[in-house]
Amino acid sequence: QVQLVESGGGLVQTGGSLRLACTGSGRPIISDAIRWFRQAPGKEGEFVAFMNWNGESTILADSIKDRFTVSRDNRKNMAYLQMNSLKSEDTAVYYCNSPQSPGPIRSGKADDYWGQGTQVTVSS
Repeated sequence: QVQLVESGGGLVQTGGSLRLACTGSGRPIISDAIRWFRQAPGKEGEFVAFMNWNGESTILADSIKDRFTVSRDNRKNMAYLQMNSLKSEDTAVYYCNSPQSPGPIRSGKADDYWGQGTQVTVSS
């Protein structure tokens, strides 16, 4: 069964905004850190953002820190990535992620829980 499910991707013009959502499926995410990664075709995965379980600690990648924000609502079993001022370079499949064993905050691992991914396409 899928542990995490993303939604909210789509096609948007340069300068536009999208909000991605992530929810726990099969188990809640209310006690878990949530991370976001993205992967463009032919490129390796890239760390985007981190938020700890209660939303009091966040880390944003330099490439997006002035444009994206992360939030969560544990009462609703939801986490969000708000993306503003989108650029063509942001085009990628976006994944939410929850680490289940120790490791670097900015690095995904095979034993993490992963969502299925949602496509974000930014047109020029």
